[in-house]
Amino acid sequence: MDASTELAAFELKQALSANRLRGLWRIMQGYRLSYITANLSLGLAAIFKTATFMLLRYFADHVVGRPEATPILPWIAVGFVALATIEGTLTFLSGRLAAYTAENVTRKVRNYLYDHIQRLSFAYHSKARTGELIERVTSDVDAMRRFFSEQAIGVGRIFFLFTINFTALLYLNVRLALISVVALPIVLITSIFFFKRVTKVYEAYQEQEAVLSTVLQENLTGVRVVKAFARQDYEKAKFEKENWGKFLKGRRFFLMHSAFWPISDLICGTQMLVGFLVGAWMAIDGQITVGAYLAYAGLVVWLIWPLRNLGRLIVQTSTGMVSFGRVMDIVKEEREPLDAGDFLPEGDVRGDIVFRHVCFEYEDDDSSVLEDITFECKAGQAVALLGSTGSGKTSLVNLLPRFHDYTSGSITLDGVELKRYPRKYLRSQIGIVEQEPFLFSRTIRENITYGVGRQVSQEEIEAAARAAAIHDVILSFPQGYDTLVGEKGVTLSGGQKQRVTIARTLIKNPRILILDDSTSSVDTETEAEIRSALEQLMKGRTTFIIAHRIQSVMNADLILVLDKGRIVQKGTHTDLVSQDGVYRQIYEIQTRIESELEKEIHQADQPGERTPEPSLETQSPQPL
Repeated sequence: MDASTELAAFELKQALSANRLRGLWRIMQGYRLSYITANLSLGLAAIFKTATFMLLRYFADHVVGRPEATPILPWIAVGFVALATIEGTLTFLSGRLAAYTAENVTRKVRNYLYDHIQRLSFAYHSKARTGELIERVTSDVDAMRRFFSEQAIGVGRIFFLFTINFTALLYLNVRLALISVVALPIVLITSIFFFKRVTKVYEAYQEQEAVLSTVLQENLTGVRVVKAFARQDYEKAKFEKENWGKFLKGRRFFLMHSAFWPISDLICGTQMLVGFLVGAWMAIDGQITVGAYLAYAGLVVWLIWPLRNLGRLIVQTSTGMVSFGRVMDIVKEEREPLDAGDFLPEGDVRGDIVFRHVCFEYEDDDSSVLEDITFECKAGQAVALLGSTGSGKTSLVNLLPRFHDYTSGSITLDGVELKRYPRKYLRSQIGIVEQEPFLFSRTIRENITYGVGRQVSQEEIEAAARAAAIHDVILSFPQGYDTLVGEKGVTLSGGQKQRVTIARTLIKNPRILILDDSTSSVDTETEAEIRSALEQLMKGRTTFIIAHRIQSVMNADLILVLDKGRIVQKGTHTDLVSQDGVYRQIYEIQTRIESELEKEIHQADQPGERTPEPSLETQSPQPL
């Protein structure tokens, strides 16, 4: 079974249970037999260890000091070697099977979580912290691995050792056996006492470690901003504060561990000393043989110290239980239903989009983000969205690929209600060019072909790159299309990254485009190059353009001016500049700024000369 088939058959939600031990047992689906075999091997190993002490008893009582028993000495030696060999083999087999189970179970859990997190809704990711998610997929899953490979198997080992050795002690002498377990209730009560407290302390420790991971992740992601503003000392102080918090919680956690050890050692050591004294007295008094005492001395060690380790394992098991709970908190979250929908066209969509009285608000916020949005867009037309920050532009276009679903009203695509389309199909028909382009730490070729989902020829890649005006730039690199762009594309300039994302969108060949202020963060020359690439991209496609510059939207077929989630103006550029309103105010402000800027540039180039400055009014509209 390959990894993808195995993952499809593995549903971690089945492990959801109020009883965490039951949940951990369910996670072991497919590996329970190997884990049970590991425990049974430990049981057999414990039997052979006990048999070694019983053979020692026979040797001391029936062979030592008896000349007539000399011929069986070699067999006694062979017996000791054979028992030790079998015990060692079974112990190795148990460890191997336990490790096999632990590694495979946690591998499946990691794979499931990685896939599950990608399929969670945008609403979830807008609230979740990246460092927290990383912590749960790595550290918490590793704590579960230790639970299976060390702690649970350790409890099984202790159970078998106690049961078999105690049975052997009862066989040797009932009174001595009962005396040897007097401390058992005390050890268990102490362990349970620490277990309840350590569980809460460890959970707080893991939460703080997640906070620290988030701080580190944000710092590494924004390292350029940190350096640009010379905020290294501030970031260092912030990290040290959270690190100190982790130190305090870790110190409390490990102090509880260190407090448990001397208490359990004192109880178990006292129990063992009493057992040795009573056993020695009984041997001197003739109530048991010397061989029986030697066997008892060996057996009681493997009875008492496992009890001591039982307390340790009960305390350590709390870490696995807490981590399991933290992992299941993610698993409880419902996935985004990508395939849900009852209408699936045979081919591509045309791109006719109609909004009728659409309202939208986020699940955790009662205030409306969009109110009574109504407009119509024909296939192949361009709709521009203009407005201040927070006016609802991005929220509006995010409804199209169903990143969020509208609360009321109606959106139709080619005459069909948008909610009837499966999200997966919609997103295959929509291409998005973000304001801040994201590139993966892969080759340029892999980044361009990322969203296609099929084999793409080099000719197609180069055609898309030429249309995006990035082909010649790529060829100037030593490795060409095989050039690694670095994490988030840091080896490319802002304009180059944007044009690579345009090429990525071109090769996807979507019917609907969303351009999210894709030229706002570049210089004028780069903006012109990107505009040329976008013009190629927009041909024959329904396009939504989010922009702040009038020059970016003046050629649109329909311009929507938004304010506080409402459409306050709509029409063409010619219509809107002739009306009083927000659009005309923005236009006049930008015209004045543009005019003054060009005036200053002209005067700097030609001192003493005064020429009329061009403005947006005297410029012909530029292609989008």
